[in-house]
Amino acid sequence: MRNRTHILLIYTGGTIGMTRHVKTKTLRPFDFGSLLENIPELKLLDCSIETFSFDPPIDSSNMDPDHWYKMGLLIASNYDKFDGFVILHGSDTMSYTASALSFMLENLTKPVILTGSQLPIGDLRTDAKENMITAIQLAALREEDRALIQEVGLYFEYKLYRGNRTTKINAEHFQAFASLNYPPLAESGVHLKVFEENLWKRNARFRFKAHNSLSDKVGLLKIFPGMRPDYVRHFLNNPALEGLVIETFGAGNAPTADWLLEILEAKIKEGLKIVNATQCSGGSVSMGQYETSQRLKDVGLLSAKDMTTESAITKMMYLLTKNLGDKEFKITYETSLCGEIS
Repeated sequence: MRNRTHILLIYTGGTIGMTRHVKTKTLRPFDFGSLLENIPELKLLDCSIETFSFDPPIDSSNMDPDHWYKMGLLIASNYDKFDGFVILHGSDTMSYTASALSFMLENLTKPVILTGSQLPIGDLRTDAKENMITAIQLAALREEDRALIQEVGLYFEYKLYRGNRTTKINAEHFQAFASLNYPPLAESGVHLKVFEENLWKRNARFRFKAHNSLSDKVGLLKIFPGMRPDYVRHFLNNPALEGLVIETFGAGNAPTADWLLEILEAKIKEGLKIVNATQCSGGSVSMGQYETSQRLKDVGLLSAKDMTTESAITKMMYLLTKNLGDKEFKITYETSLCGEIS
C-alpha cells in the first residue's frame, strides 16, 4: 500500500496568512506551525502536510525575482521528498509568480499550486479556508501512482487555472482571477472535477530541471493615444534595457507614426528584444491583420500571441538569460514552452 500523499505548504505572505485580533481588530500573521489545530478540516484530507513560512512574510506588492528564486530553490531541494507543493501568496502579483515559476520549473512531474484569499483567514466570511483546503486537495490528487496535475496552477474561488494563463481582474470580488484564453483545469463544487483534456502534457523524455536565473533588464510600455515621442525615446534609451514588452491595442495594433516605427526599428537593430502584446485581457496578437500591426511586424517586433502580460514579461526575463541568437530567441519566444500559448 502506498504511503499518504505528502504536501509542502509554503506561506510567502499575503492576506490568506493573516488573522484579525479579537479586541484590536488589527491584522497579524497566522501561526502556520499550528495549522492543523486552527483548521481541523485539513485532517479530513488523505495527505500529510508540512509547512514552511517565509521569515518575514512578504507583501506580494514587494515580490521580485529574488523571491521567485527562493521559491524555486525550496521546491527543487524538496522535490523528491514531497508529492506536491502549495504556495500561499498575496493576490496582487500571484499571476506574475505563477508565470515565472512555470518557466523556472521545467518538466514538472508534480503540482505546484498557488492560492490566496481576498479576506484574512480569521474573518467570518473569509474565502481563505476554502481556497487553501481545495488547493491542497488538488495537489494531492494522484492517478496510477503519479500526480494527476503536473504543472504550475493557480486556484481561486472554485477554479484551478494554468498559472501562466491567469491575470487578476478584480480587487474586491472573491472571483479575483480569470483565464480568458484557456479553460480551467479543474472546478470545485459538490464534486471536485478535473478536466484532464486541459492539463499540460509534458514531454516524458526530459527530466525535471529548476532554473535559477531571470533577467531584470526588462521593461513594459503601454501604448496610448497621444503618446509623446520624447517620452518613448527616453524610456527606450535606458542602457540597461535588454527586453521590452509593448502593450498595443486590440490584435496588436499601434499608431503608424513614422517617429514610433523609426525608434522601434533602431532599437531592435541595436539588439533590444521587443515583443508585441495586446492590452486586452482576452484574445491574441495577430500582426498583419491590420496595416497598423503589419508595420510593427516589418520592423521586427516579436509576437506574444495570446500570452498574458504577466507571462510575456516573465518569459522575457527567463529567455534573456539563455544567450540565444536573434533567430533562436524569436522561435523560442513564439513557441509554447509550458502551455502559455495556445
